[in-house]
Amino acid sequence: MPGDLVKVQAHPDSGKEKIVVLGDDHFEIWVKEPPVSGRANLAIQRVLSEYFKIDANCVRLVKGFRSTNKYFSL
Repeated sequence: MPGDLVKVQAHPDSGKEKIVVLGDDHFEIWVKEPPVSGRANLAIQRVLSEYFKIDANCVRLVKGFRSTNKYFSL
């Protein structure tokens, strides 16, 4: 698991929080936070850490800071 890269299709400011698994390393994640000042990115990081049952500090955004297509390292 450590060092794995996962692809996320982000849906910020959605009014609900939801995660859909599209594959072993591909997810769609809806979060309530808006895409302002990295708040949605932090919310997605939290959702991934809860899904994989790891500390949020172990989940790191590596690509797609301002895009809806993101890559996170675990």
